[in-house]
Amino acid sequence: MILIIGLGNPGLKFKNTRHNLGFEIINLIKKQGCFSIWQNKKKLKAKISQGEIDEQKIILAKPQTFMNSSGQAVSHLIKFYKIPLKNLWIIHDDLDLELGKIKIKENSRSAGHKGVQSIIDELGTKNFNRLKIGIGPKPIKIDVKKFVLQKFSKQEKEILEETKKEATDILLAQLNGKDTKNRHK
Repeated sequence: MILIIGLGNPGLKFKNTRHNLGFEIINLIKKQGCFSIWQNKKKLKAKISQGEIDEQKIILAKPQTFMNSSGQAVSHLIKFYKIPLKNLWIIHDDLDLELGKIKIKENSRSAGHKGVQSIIDELGTKNFNRLKIGIGPKPIKIDVKKFVLQKFSKQEKEILEETKKEATDILLAQLNGKDTKNRHK
């Protein structure tokens, strides 16, 4: 069984913001297979959907703890479903990557991403898979917190539509054991 977690913040206020890119990609992955409707699992601190893609059992999750406490939900999900860390995938935005770039990382530090740091702290390890989607670079004269909670411009949305589809394809290829390269424009 594989656990794929998209990071974001719950609630309509945060929909379509830079920090919710993980949620958006999880929604696209859900459309690629046969999955249940989203279920709010309060004990797990997440919304989950279970299903299959290419005969692989997959749990999709959206933490409902807010970004900076994502590790609480991830820890609960890992323990409840008894998922080995090699089968854990975290999808998140990355301020250090140019808008539209995609990068796969394993066993790497948080690089300042508070949601990822929360996961590392809760699990006691950084040894898990990550799919990072570029939202940067951040303008110099704006606070990071304000930047990640902004909605995308029309031009940025156009770039991201293709990026989200490609990120979904890359992750599905990884799950099927196909070697894919990080994409850089």
